[in-house]
Amino acid sequence: MAGFGVFRAVLAAIVLGLGAVAAQGEERIELQSGGLTLGARLVLAEGGSLADGVVLLTHGTMGHYGMETISAQQDALAERGINTLAITLSLGIDRRTGFYDCATPARHRHQDALAEIGLWLEWLKGQGAGQIALMGHSRGGNQTAWFAAENPQAGFGKVILLAPILSDPYAEAASYERRFGVPLADPLEQARALVRADRGDEMMRVPGFLFCRDAQVSAAAFVSYYGPEPRRNTATLLPRIAQPVLVIGGTADNVVPNLEQVIGPMADGEKIVLRMIEDSDHAFLDFFAEDAADAVAEFLSW
Repeated sequence: MAGFGVFRAVLAAIVLGLGAVAAQGEERIELQSGGLTLGARLVLAEGGSLADGVVLLTHGTMGHYGMETISAQQDALAERGINTLAITLSLGIDRRTGFYDCATPARHRHQDALAEIGLWLEWLKGQGAGQIALMGHSRGGNQTAWFAAENPQAGFGKVILLAPILSDPYAEAASYERRFGVPLADPLEQARALVRADRGDEMMRVPGFLFCRDAQVSAAAFVSYYGPEPRRNTATLLPRIAQPVLVIGGTADNVVPNLEQVIGPMADGEKIVLRMIEDSDHAFLDFFAEDAADAVAEFLSW
C-alpha cells in the first residue's frame, strides 16, 4: 500500500459547486477523484465552524453516510457542540448513495477506503479545519485505524473506533460457511490463484461476498476482504497508531462480540481508552447513540 504522501501527490480533488462552508447547519459536499464523484454530509454544531474542529466519520460494510448509525452520531455530536463530516466510500461507484447494490459487480477492495479517507482529510485541512479527529464504525473503524497507523503525520489528532471489526481467519471462514453454505476456502483459493497469475481484475461468480449472495466480484476484491491480512484485525493496528485512540464497544454486540476481551488488556486509559456501553448492540441506536456521543465528547475535550 502506497503511503498517504504518495497517493496525495497523484490524486486531485475539486469541490463541486461549494463556496465557503456555511457558519452552521448541514451541507452536502462532493469531491471529484479519479473520475468518480464522492459525497459527504457536513454537520456543524449551532454557532460552530470548521475552525472549531471536526470529526471525520467513516461508515461500515457497504454502508453510506445516511445510514442510521452514522446519522445518529452526527446529530448527537452536534448537540454536544462537535462538528462532523460523514463520508460515503465510493466502492468504485460514481455518486454512490444508499447501501451497495448486490446486483452491481464488485471491484472495490477493503483498503481502497484509505485513499478516500485521506482525500477528505486533505479537503478539511484545505477548508481551514482546526483540530481533526478520525472516527469509523465497524469495518470503517478498521479502515480508519489502518489509515491512522500508516499515516501518522497526515494532520489528525485523535482516533475514535466504534465497534471496529476484529478479523479472525477461523471465525471468518466459519461465518462464511454458515451464511452461504459452502466453505470459504474454495472461492478464496480460486481468487488467490488468479491474483498470483496477475489476473486479479478477472471477475468471478461466488456463492457470497460480504452481505451479497450469488455475487460477481473481481478476484482481487475477494482476496482483499477474505484473504490473509493481519491489518484487517484492528487489534494489530492499535499499537502502531501514534495518536490517542478511543475504542467504543457494546456489551450486546454480536457482530464484534469479543471486543472487550481483545482490546481490554491493551487499554491503558491514556494512549488506548476502551469504553463499553452496557446493552448496546452493534448499531448504537437510540439512547446508545447518546452514550457513544458522550464518550466521544469526553475523549475529545474540545
